[in-house]
Amino acid sequence: MKLELVRIDDRFIHGQVLTKWVKLRPVDRIIIVSDSVAKDEMRKTLILSVAPANVKASVVSVDKMVRAFASPKYTDDRAMLLFEGPEEIVSLVEKGVPIETVNVGGMRFEKDRIQITKAVSVGTKEKAAFEQLHQLGVALELRQLPGDTSIDFYQELTSKN
Repeated sequence: MKLELVRIDDRFIHGQVLTKWVKLRPVDRIIIVSDSVAKDEMRKTLILSVAPANVKASVVSVDKMVRAFASPKYTDDRAMLLFEGPEEIVSLVEKGVPIETVNVGGMRFEKDRIQITKAVSVGTKEKAAFEQLHQLGVALELRQLPGDTSIDFYQELTSKN
């Protein structure tokens, strides 16, 4: 499986993904990697209902994604992986999925989160996961839209503390 884009966006599939990112990085599959969404049939159905008709879309757990990535069945597939936050990306990398770059697109503001940009807020757990990704050699790119300038997210994150 070729990973065309690994993106954190807690809205998962929405207009920016459909109209901008899929055109820039054509894919055969959009895969939402989330243990919690994979267990929630209603949420999974709602998220997948907006997927483009010409792209296969699925929701999988971290462990299922590890197996799919290693499967010869998907060797030629080009995939976009979407995540709600960084923690599950850490798990994938630690389990052998070679992720080089993560696009940080959107993490909504919630109580006990620090706002890093207009679109990205992090709490203690998320910050620790981003630090872990950085230590694992994963580049963290802040860019909401393909036409935006790519910014080093780790530098933004560490400058806010």
